[in-house]
Amino acid sequence: MSETTVAQAIESIYASIKADNADLDAHIATLKAAMAREGVKEAVFEPAKLVQGNRQGRKLMQAYFRQRGVTVTFSDK
Repeated sequence: MSETTVAQAIESIYASIKADNADLDAHIATLKAAMAREGVKEAVFEPAKLVQGNRQGRKLMQAYFRQRGVTVTFSDK
């Protein structure tokens, strides 16, 4: 079984967010493990792909992920 990459884990999180946060914690754990394997310090998300891409939504997402040990930043796209 192949291990999930950071990019794949981020895509799973986008899908989870669009599906009303279904299995979000499991996807965050997968992302955290992929980041550790690849030596990545922060996950980069595109605000346009989020349900709530405004400042309040981004800050809420950062806080939620930070509680689970993942640093989140946002691209300028």
